[in-house]
Amino acid sequence: MTRFALLRNHDFRGLFLANTASQVGTQVLMLALPLIAVNTLNASPFQVGLLVMFETLPFALVGLPAGAIVDRMRKRSVMIVADWARAAALASVPLAWWADALTVYQLYGVALFVGVCTVFFDVSYQSYLPHLVERDQLVQGNSALEVVRTVSQLGGPTAAGYLIQLVTAPFAMVATVVGFAGSALFLGGIRKRERRPERGPDAHLGREIAEGLKFVLGHRLLRRIAGCTGTFNLFWAIAQPMIILLLARELDLAEGTIGLIFAAGGVGGLLGAMVTSRIVARFGQGPTIWLSCALSAPFGFVLPWAEADWRLALVVVQEFVFGLSVVVYNVTQLSFRQAATPEPLLGRMNATMRFLVWGTMPLGGFLGGLLGEAIGVRATLLVAAVGVSLAFLWVYASPLRTMRELPVSSHTPL
Repeated sequence: MTRFALLRNHDFRGLFLANTASQVGTQVLMLALPLIAVNTLNASPFQVGLLVMFETLPFALVGLPAGAIVDRMRKRSVMIVADWARAAALASVPLAWWADALTVYQLYGVALFVGVCTVFFDVSYQSYLPHLVERDQLVQGNSALEVVRTVSQLGGPTAAGYLIQLVTAPFAMVATVVGFAGSALFLGGIRKRERRPERGPDAHLGREIAEGLKFVLGHRLLRRIAGCTGTFNLFWAIAQPMIILLLARELDLAEGTIGLIFAAGGVGGLLGAMVTSRIVARFGQGPTIWLSCALSAPFGFVLPWAEADWRLALVVVQEFVFGLSVVVYNVTQLSFRQAATPEPLLGRMNATMRFLVWGTMPLGGFLGGLLGEAIGVRATLLVAAVGVSLAFLWVYASPLRTMRELPVSSHTPL
């Protein structure tokens, strides 16, 4: 069976198309929101760092209860509600700009609200795929979905950049509204219905959250994966606002050019989605996880030395390598997490992992803003590169270093 044979499955095709529509909106959002802060509102490095913090803060605030709540609900319904809520919130940005009432504080509020919706959507999304396909099809399903994400990264930033140049960043946000609304419509067309999870008479939210934490932290391999991903995300969140400031303000690049640079990550990601299965077959699951992180991280050191000349090509190379490695890493470790977790715990496992690995990002955004103000954009990027390069040690100094086949759950799916 090829990677895309699953598209003959009507319900998987609905999830695939919903992911496609959502990614269109997400790619515009990722570029437009910080550019609104930098170019339209003339935000400082600290304010841009705060924006990143508010975008990711919900994973620390509601990440854990979200998993327990999602495990009590039909996951498709949660995703549909989250999509419509995100579309409504994001529509407020161009409306406020048109009314000359847009402020950085509104951006903070929108970022925080959209982040909360994204927490519930992502936890449901990652827990929903095993409901639609067999467990031996998870790598194929995750690879197909990653192809969508990476293809959107290939063309999305470029299209978003030129769209922003054409109609300005606030009005380009309309594409995000259309994307999330389209995602909700495609999800609504999925035929297979989940049973509403049964809730025992002694069900307790706090105890269910604790069960998810206990499962992840008590699992010797999931614990290591969480440490690696959380460390990487912490330092990459430090870098993210500085990259936008470096390209848009210090190098004075046009929005379309910035989009082209970020599109290189999509090219690498597309290649990663195509070769992940082969890499796993050649090196094994465990080595693939740590090698994909260790071999790519040093490319982050090119960012502090970027200039608007030939050295800009080094940034393109860095984006390409990071795009490739992130997809290989994510497909491998996510497929293992899904296969290793009993179905009743999938929502809580994914929520706990999101809490642990994305919960570091608000701190990273805040530290990035502080460091950007204190030591400058380029020095902050250097600090971030050092931290990212150390993240792989979590999995390298564990049994994952040599495990070709990772253990799976023997629990019978509900």
